[in-house]
Amino acid sequence: MAEQLEFFPIQSPCRGICQSDERGFCRGCMRSRDERFNWQKMSDAQKQEVIRLCRQRLLRKLRANKPAQTEEPQQPSLF
Repeated sequence: MAEQLEFFPIQSPCRGICQSDERGFCRGCMRSRDERFNWQKMSDAQKQEVIRLCRQRLLRKLRANKPAQTEEPQQPSLF
């Protein structure tokens, strides 16, 4: 598949939090140490891949922290 050209530079996903979690990913942007340090050297395709991975990591983290809903809430009777 042909690569789509970018008209604007791909912005860093940094949110200014810059603290690592227990797995080594930034708590703000979910990038690894290498991804953060090498961002300026990456091609646009590499940057897009890092952003895709960051979204996956965030979704995985949110799902893991979401409490399991064991019981359906009771809907009140209309009558």
